[in-house]
Amino acid sequence: MDTLSSAVTIPVAGAGLPADLVVPADATGVVLFAHGSGSSRHSPRNTAVARVLNGRSLGTVLVDLLTPEEERVDERTAELRFDIGLLGDRLTAIVDWMRAEPTLTRLPVGLFGASTGAAAALVAAANRSDRVAAVVSRGGRPDLAGPALSQVRARTLLLVGGFDEQVRTLNEEALALLPEGVGELRVVPGATHLFAEPGTLEQVADHAADWFAGQLG
Repeated sequence: MDTLSSAVTIPVAGAGLPADLVVPADATGVVLFAHGSGSSRHSPRNTAVARVLNGRSLGTVLVDLLTPEEERVDERTAELRFDIGLLGDRLTAIVDWMRAEPTLTRLPVGLFGASTGAAAALVAAANRSDRVAAVVSRGGRPDLAGPALSQVRARTLLLVGGFDEQVRTLNEEALALLPEGVGELRVVPGATHLFAEPGTLEQVADHAADWFAGQLG
């Protein structure tokens, strides 16, 4: 069996969310991506990380968390990108869809969140602790997950740039609110918030691949 690559539409509470699904023939798990504020499933940073995960026998689901109409509203108001309740509910519904999807149902699930998407991923992990086994946050805002942090059971890796001092502080505060033994914070030296510096995004991808392989494999 070859790698399965397909474009799908995931039904969520009356909306259809476009997604790109890749499942290697030897997949040992599947990672659902939650993009950051003002981004989409086409985020070049997330797609780069997804390719590394695919090379490590991990399936990936990259999905737009907002409908096209909602994206147009968000471009004007920037309000929906910070609606962690909405985004978390949608990720939770997508995890449920993955459980019912024949190509994914047998695979352990991980979540990869960037920026505000990290908070939504942690909310979904708390909502589906029986299904989500691991979370990775890239330059994320886990603090925005609020009370859900104390309910997370999935092993969680928080990745921040060494020069992203404010976000690092917020991650340290969020780490303290996760249950003991659940979270780990790693700093990528020389990186700013978007990990645009040469070699830093590759480090993120390697950290994420190792984490998911260890937790989902």
